[in-house]
Amino acid sequence: MSAKLPRTLKTVTGAGGVSETYDLAVDPERSTLDTAVRVAALAEAARIDALFTADLLSFGAQGAIGSQEPLVFVSALSAVTSRIGLIATVSSTFHHPYNLARLFGTLDHVSNGRAAWNLVTSSLGEENFGPGGLPSPDERYARAAETMEVVNALWDSWQPGALTRRPDGTAVLDPAKVRPIDHTGRYFSVAGPLNIPPLPQRRPVQFQAGQSDAGRTLGARYAEVVFTSLPTLDTALDFTRKIRGQAEEFGRPGGLPLIFSSFHATYGATEEEARRLVRERRAAIDFERGRAQVADMLGGDVDLSELPLDAKLPESLLPDVTTVNRRRGRVDIFARYARQGYTLRELIVAAQDTGHWAAAGTPEQLADAVEERFRAGVLDVITLGGLADPREHDFAVNGLLHELRKRRIVAEDYAGTTLRENLGLELPPDAG
Repeated sequence: MSAKLPRTLKTVTGAGGVSETYDLAVDPERSTLDTAVRVAALAEAARIDALFTADLLSFGAQGAIGSQEPLVFVSALSAVTSRIGLIATVSSTFHHPYNLARLFGTLDHVSNGRAAWNLVTSSLGEENFGPGGLPSPDERYARAAETMEVVNALWDSWQPGALTRRPDGTAVLDPAKVRPIDHTGRYFSVAGPLNIPPLPQRRPVQFQAGQSDAGRTLGARYAEVVFTSLPTLDTALDFTRKIRGQAEEFGRPGGLPLIFSSFHATYGATEEEARRLVRERRAAIDFERGRAQVADMLGGDVDLSELPLDAKLPESLLPDVTTVNRRRGRVDIFARYARQGYTLRELIVAAQDTGHWAAAGTPEQLADAVEERFRAGVLDVITLGGLADPREHDFAVNGLLHELRKRRIVAEDYAGTTLRENLGLELPPDAG
């Protein structure tokens, strides 16, 4: 039995191209994948563990988001990379588990074991998927839980030894070891088994995004990595304690799920330069547009149009989080800010980071902030953004990442060939 490797911080970066997608779409000589291909090469050279793709399911007020279908996007990137993981965000609310099992199973095959699914339940886009409106959060998470049960059963429907190899390299299939799942539940009826070969990772790595009570319960039960907004160390300590306590109640191994935080870093060669960049960024904020951003952070049904910028939000404007039908975790964060006495102006500033962890400083100072959370056990996976920009790339890779490696917090190289190996995740137990 091999010794367990020491715990290290894992790194993820956005697949790239979001802000340039429309520019690329009108260029007849380039693909909308071009920036992402460049980012993927830079990330793999820096031994970053995975590329991440977000998703939106409607045009919305921010039409220029440039969001493309994540599974197709990362499948294309699999052909121009060899070691870096590929995380695709896909909603369980608007997809069927049999299709999800096949799509992510195929991604795992074409990438030789580098696939991951970031499960979301969606807080918008319902207008594009038939009548009935957006289901309640409890309904969305109940469907997500059954989706996970079905998808995992389908991935496990090929038993060990179902597909073996002859000396000449051809495959031998034992149909008796490919078993139906015969699932009948509240939302789905799926006979199975899965009709694609057993996967390189047996199951792609399972990420999940959500921090409301229902989202946390789903992550505690199924997720291997939970992506969530944790703006302060105290918030991170509280969230980690709760979700890992629930995971233990579900009988899961200690240390699961891994905690994945987005890190909004402002880099400076000196502390003063970092402060100046923060001041300049704040000076450029459109505070009138920011009213709508804060209203969105509070669930979307709050009218802030007449409130003075330097006034505090009255309690009467803060929603009861249990009545909000979208992103309750984000609502909870911003309602808490308001109750702490943030003015509307301060809430608008905070909304620029959408409730995520933000810090400014030199690479060494930012490494201190990262190390604090890592040593506290509330940070296992972190985003390093901005690789498409030469300045940001230099600070992120040659500055922050280099400093974290000097401190032996981040590994120097990939641990294996699959994403599961590189994240230090054990294979889930065989279904038997």
